[in-house]
Amino acid sequence: MRIVIQRVRNASVTIDGRMHSQIGPGMMVLVGVRDGDTIDDVKWLAAKTASLRIYDDENGVMNRSIIDAGGEVLAVSQFTLNASTKKGNRPSYIHAAGHELAVPLYEAYCEQVQQLVGREVKRGIFGADMQVALVNDGPVTIIIDSKLKE
Repeated sequence: MRIVIQRVRNASVTIDGRMHSQIGPGMMVLVGVRDGDTIDDVKWLAAKTASLRIYDDENGVMNRSIIDAGGEVLAVSQFTLNASTKKGNRPSYIHAAGHELAVPLYEAYCEQVQQLVGREVKRGIFGADMQVALVNDGPVTIIIDSKLKE
């Protein structure tokens, strides 16, 4: 699995012209599931998401987690995170998981983060045509891959 975490002032998902989800200060997480991903990938990434220290402490140092900061989380599924651009100029999504694997792992990730953070994780709708808006705070953007564990 691969996620992109963005520290945000606010973020929202609009579907068919209607606001579906929105958050204030916190993190926007794009979630990409690959073939071969398992619940172990979910658990590892959820723990990283909840404990990642990307919020300033009283000294202005990024030393606080989303839990410490009391922020909100918006998680949106995004199969394009698994694009391969190795050959040619048209991305290949051959490694992106199909619905039968991706949906349960995306939902499990959201549930795990929700349990760890202690507040509802707002979501998009898997497979929907979504318009995502955000104000990146910092900007702070972190990419985490459960296979690379960097």
